[in-house]
Amino acid sequence: MDGSDWLADRFEEQRIRLRAMAYRMLGSIAEADDAVQETWLRLSRADTSGVDNLAGWLTTVTARVCLNLLRARGKRAEEPLETHVPDPIVSLPDAPDPEQEALLADSVGLALHIVLESLAPAERLAFVLHDMFAVPFDEIAPIVGRTPDAARQLASRARRRVQGGAPAPDADVDRQRRVVDAFFAAARDGDLEALIAVLDPDVTVRFDGGPDRPALTALVRGAAAVARRAVMFAHPSRLVHPALVNGAAGVVVTADGTPLSVWGFTVADGRIVAIDVLGDPDRLAGLDLSGFGG
Repeated sequence: MDGSDWLADRFEEQRIRLRAMAYRMLGSIAEADDAVQETWLRLSRADTSGVDNLAGWLTTVTARVCLNLLRARGKRAEEPLETHVPDPIVSLPDAPDPEQEALLADSVGLALHIVLESLAPAERLAFVLHDMFAVPFDEIAPIVGRTPDAARQLASRARRRVQGGAPAPDADVDRQRRVVDAFFAAARDGDLEALIAVLDPDVTVRFDGGPDRPALTALVRGAAAVARRAVMFAHPSRLVHPALVNGAAGVVVTADGTPLSVWGFTVADGRIVAIDVLGDPDRLAGLDLSGFGG
């Protein structure tokens, strides 16, 4: 085996971990794949003869690529952050993909991703690397251009935001599913009272229709407002397919075999506290929804 084959094999051993790390940092499957590909290109061109810890080297390179992407994204400001829904990881309820499961280790639900989206790039990177991948602050510091103590403070601020902004979902997915099923049954029946019964009083719903469909993009708060909107959009021609969305109970909505939206639910204490809906046709086209009528 020559040197290039050996490097390719070592990279492949790390690829799933690097992709999971990039997805947590970026909230975008396509950008995560681009970041991992860029890491491979840099590895293939680099002289690694003096690298003792190749896994650490790859982590550092991927993190720097992600940090650059996050900073560039902040300058673009393509859409309002409050209604942006990160790329969901969608699978059939009874057939999760092994690589998708690796992406979702530690239950990185959409609600957590949305809080991560609100962090400054350096805070997000420090939190993800340290709290999710156990990277020491001594190694994080040069990536973000700070001292180890300053990197620790970045992660600490991020941790407080995450703990205060991302509700802890019920661990039982079957229990989540019963609540989600009750939500759609009540919506189809036009039963506002039953809808409000399964919604937390402070429930938040994000509808991300994409930059080209602002009329379908909205942030709705409160059980009564969410219930009215759910009844308004219930339609017999739309089929609701159970799915796992970032490891939690969710659905894919289709019409005439075409995916219209992906719904991720956060259920806590038996009630829905957050619903995140991705309806952007361009981003939906980039997801593998073939098992849901697409």
